[in-house]
Amino acid sequence: MADCPRTVLISGCSSGIGLELAVQLARDSRQRYQVVATMRDLGKKGTLEAAAGEALGQTLTVAQLDVCSDESVAQCLSCIQGGEVDVLVNNAGVGLVGPLEGLNLATMQNVFDTNFFGAVRLVKAVLPGMKRRQQGHIVVVSRVMGLQGVVFNDVYAASKFALEGFFESLAVQLLQFNIFISLVEPGPVATDFEGKLLEQVSTAEFPGTDPDTLHYFRDLYLPVSRELFRSVGQSPQDVAQVIVKVISSARPPLRQQTNTRYYLLTALKAANPSGSLYVRTAHRLLFRWPRLLNLVLRCLACRCLPTCTRVQPR
Repeated sequence: MADCPRTVLISGCSSGIGLELAVQLARDSRQRYQVVATMRDLGKKGTLEAAAGEALGQTLTVAQLDVCSDESVAQCLSCIQGGEVDVLVNNAGVGLVGPLEGLNLATMQNVFDTNFFGAVRLVKAVLPGMKRRQQGHIVVVSRVMGLQGVVFNDVYAASKFALEGFFESLAVQLLQFNIFISLVEPGPVATDFEGKLLEQVSTAEFPGTDPDTLHYFRDLYLPVSRELFRSVGQSPQDVAQVIVKVISSARPPLRQQTNTRYYLLTALKAANPSGSLYVRTAHRLLFRWPRLLNLVLRCLACRCLPTCTRVQPR
């Protein structure tokens, strides 16, 4: 007898990684998954439904979910047969880029409400059922910025650092209940969301920011950031494929980076756990040697530089 499909609840499926992941799981040739693809605004469901094709209504359903609302989470779970979620994928998130002085606290709090507390809210909702059944898998779409801070991404990186610490701590307890946690850590991902964000901040005013900092942000950081996305950015499809492998693994890893070309950019912190080597090198590359940084990124894009293969411990 074939195993019953696992119910997979995914947040943030209107575009990007969430959309691609929902479609790939729903089209699984072995039909191992029943996907509940959610988004805050159902007015944006058209692209997902078109991509799902024949899977829509069969192995994929679309539901409304605002991760910042207890009522919305409860309503979404009540629409799932039995209310049981086998795999939860925390993917919903918002970005924030810019000089700290020009960002208001309400905007910063919104980032944490969505990226961190939104994930916590979903976990709290599904965890009792997973513990009762003594099985489950919680996948968190974090970022490399949850391991390594990036200039002018202070608040966004902090929200991802919070996710990493929270879920690593929780993973120890949940193993006792046969529940696995996996933190998936993409580097740059070329999505419409990222492109629009960079376009918006390039013309933003950032009141209260001194001229020197605005110059560094607009004339140094933004060009390098665009080159970074162009040279080592992955597609949402590529990241989704990695997540599918993590979900289908018999022994899921706690952490899984998705981009081998980005390893060279994270190796400095691994080589010097104090962090000083990374901070000093990043400072010099951005502020003193931007042409060298662009050359490195272009070499990564054309694969002139070797990339290492990292084996995750099991």
